[in-house]
Amino acid sequence: MTSLIPDLAPVAWALLALAAVLVGVSKTALPGINTLSIAVFAAILPAKASTGALLLLLIVGDVFALLSYRRHADWATLVRLIPAVVAGVVAGALFLAFADDGWVRRVIGVILLLIIAFTLWQRRRTVSAGGPGSGRAARIGYGSLGGFTTMVANAGGPVMSMYFIAARFPVKAFLGTAAWFFAVINLAKVPVSVGLGLITPSTLLLDLVLVPGVFAGAFVGRWIALRIEQRTFEWAVVACTVLGAVYLLVG
Repeated sequence: MTSLIPDLAPVAWALLALAAVLVGVSKTALPGINTLSIAVFAAILPAKASTGALLLLLIVGDVFALLSYRRHADWATLVRLIPAVVAGVVAGALFLAFADDGWVRRVIGVILLLIIAFTLWQRRRTVSAGGPGSGRAARIGYGSLGGFTTMVANAGGPVMSMYFIAARFPVKAFLGTAAWFFAVINLAKVPVSVGLGLITPSTLLLDLVLVPGVFAGAFVGRWIALRIEQRTFEWAVVACTVLGAVYLLVG
């Protein structure tokens, strides 16, 4: 059985463990920080293996997020996002079938930076009640890009974080809506990932070793979320998203 676990250097295991902790933190406090976990997994593991391994850890994190914030979701927003997200997932699957790893990383990095710039620009404008992210155009744009990036590289979190920030969701509504959104999306991706060979017995054993890190991160994130101020929360999400996007472009 142990032969199925990747033979990695101690420093590589340490980085993967840190990435697992960040997965937990991202699910219960700072969604944008998950892009750093994507970067670490992609740097240490083969591209396909990293996608499958990270997906399973994200699902574990989703459980903690739902336990913490399930009552705070904005269901009307989730229902309105469905058509755009489905279209994005389909487009992401087609892109994944033809693009190499380098193109995947760079395209997602560019999308994230454009989303950040657009969101910050929107927040500086004088807008009507309901927030800049509540309109149909924003819903289609963010939803389709969120579906695309989550299918391609489990990187939908930063995109949807920018949407929820643009819509000016309070911290708990933000985290509750994101929790349900990604719990459903990530579970739906499991059969596809198994069929593509992204989830294997080796992947399951690797995740079994790393799951305690997700647990620890989830509790740390819960502690942060109960104490963080709205403005600090929003800028932390933006900063983490920028760091991850830059890495995808130059890494």
